[in-house]
Amino acid sequence: MKAVVQRVTHASVKVDGEIKGEIQNGLLVLLGVGMNDTENDAVSLANKITKLRIFSDENDKINLSVNDVNGSLLVISQFTLYADCRKGNRPNFMNAGKPDEANRLYEFFVQECQKLVPDVQKGVFGADMKVELLNDGPFTVILEDI
Repeated sequence: MKAVVQRVTHASVKVDGEIKGEIQNGLLVLLGVGMNDTENDAVSLANKITKLRIFSDENDKINLSVNDVNGSLLVISQFTLYADCRKGNRPNFMNAGKPDEANRLYEFFVQECQKLVPDVQKGVFGADMKVELLNDGPFTVILEDI
């Protein structure tokens, strides 16, 4: 699994003009599921993301997790994180998970996050989504092979 994690002051996702998920202070997680990923990978990544200390404490030190600041998560499926652009100019997605299994693992990942963070919102797997965010910092972390 791969994740791009952005600290945000707010983020939302729309499908066909309708808001499907929206958060204020928290993390926007773009999640890619690979063809060899497992539920264990999802559990490990959910634990890592929810414990990342990327929020500032009272001394302006990066020392707090999303739970420490009563933040939320917005999780968006993003198979394009598995784009391979090494050859030619058109990405191939051979390493991305097959849609049915990727969707199952995406939903499983969301459920694991919900066990750890009170407010978890999500996008719609496979949909044409419009994601808006205000990156706070900006602060962006890329996680893979956790």
